[in-house]
Amino acid sequence: MGFTASGVLIVALFLLLGAGVWIGLALLGVGWIGMMLFTDRPIVNLLGNKVWEASSSWTLTALPLFIWMGEILFRSKLSEDMFRGLAPWMSRLPGRLLHTNVVGCTIFAAISGSSAATCATIGRITIPELRSRGYPEHMTIGTLAGAGTLGLLIPPSIIMIVYGVIADVSIGKLFIAGIIPGLLLASLFSGYVAYWALRNPGQVPVETVHLSFADKIKAGRHLIPAVILIALVLGSIYTGVATATESAALGVIGALGLAAAQGSLTWDMFRSALMGATRLSCMIGLILAGAAFLTLAMGITGLPRQLAEWIDSLNLSVGSFIAIMTFFYIIMGCFLDGISMVVLTTAVLLPAVQKLNIDMVWFGIFVVIVVEMAQITPPVGFNLFVLQGMTGHQITFIARAALPLFLLMVAMVVLITAFPQIVTILPETMIGRG
Repeated sequence: MGFTASGVLIVALFLLLGAGVWIGLALLGVGWIGMMLFTDRPIVNLLGNKVWEASSSWTLTALPLFIWMGEILFRSKLSEDMFRGLAPWMSRLPGRLLHTNVVGCTIFAAISGSSAATCATIGRITIPELRSRGYPEHMTIGTLAGAGTLGLLIPPSIIMIVYGVIADVSIGKLFIAGIIPGLLLASLFSGYVAYWALRNPGQVPVETVHLSFADKIKAGRHLIPAVILIALVLGSIYTGVATATESAALGVIGALGLAAAQGSLTWDMFRSALMGATRLSCMIGLILAGAAFLTLAMGITGLPRQLAEWIDSLNLSVGSFIAIMTFFYIIMGCFLDGISMVVLTTAVLLPAVQKLNIDMVWFGIFVVIVVEMAQITPPVGFNLFVLQGMTGHQITFIARAALPLFLLMVAMVVLITAFPQIVTILPETMIGRG
């Protein structure tokens, strides 16, 4: 077998993906080809066992619940309330209301878990508001595209759940590990907005309405529902009151309660949110099942072991390995969505990561950040597609506008590589090393 078998599987995978076959079915098909060509084991039995194993994980039950919570919030009035609560506090910062894109996405990311949902939910309010006030289009679109990716990094995160299930890493630890990098990256985005505003003061509209501190406090009450929901979901995990799955159930209940209190919970809204969550969960489930079967086939060919031995023979430093992986993921992100990237690469790369003694939680956060980059890289960037539909701009215009924030994500990878404690300190402090 060896590299020949691995090469056959890789070529077959790209041929199926290039032919437009659904990703989950393509993974199952390549796994079947590998089993048929390189083993005499009972394929049907192995397929059934692997699909069941991939689908029956208790940890995985958090995934559809968090997705459902995000779907409910997407259809609620939460984003409108958040803008009303945030805007008065942003008026004195360099860049003024452009910061509502960054801060709004940061808050919504903490109760969503999806990059596309974060981008769409915040964008449907901030884009019309910023346009009407005369803010530059490229900054409005660029900051929203970049900050929308925080939906993957700031917990709860769908990508973290997928990685945790595949790599057998504690989802609670991943969630906690994402806090500091998420807030730091949001700060870098806001810092860029402030820097741009100071360099281009003439392009920032002058605020004509000045509110008193008391008025700002009054407007800030609109943020209370989001804060309560964040405390309910993340607070229950960090205090040990609930597991990730249980907190997801609490989040759904909280989201339904919030929507009911706002008057946006109708039968049509409930049904559309439930069906949207069902469709997305089924898509992810099929991808995970296909990836599990393909991983088994690749294990038979010895690809993960051979890759680990090859990387070990190169005597790469951790920094060199991470640099290569960053470039690798950026290229992959031009053609695949984030979840597909994670399920296709994680099982193959884990032996190499373990040989280099890289912390698995740290590597998970690294993967999330580079997947964030894929959300704004053409031609396949989910946030680019979302914003194209909302604004009518070409993908290339949106990608150019988001380029500075893409570069800040690259800088973030450099930071967590140079200072891994940025990622590891909270999980080690709050949960321990076990």
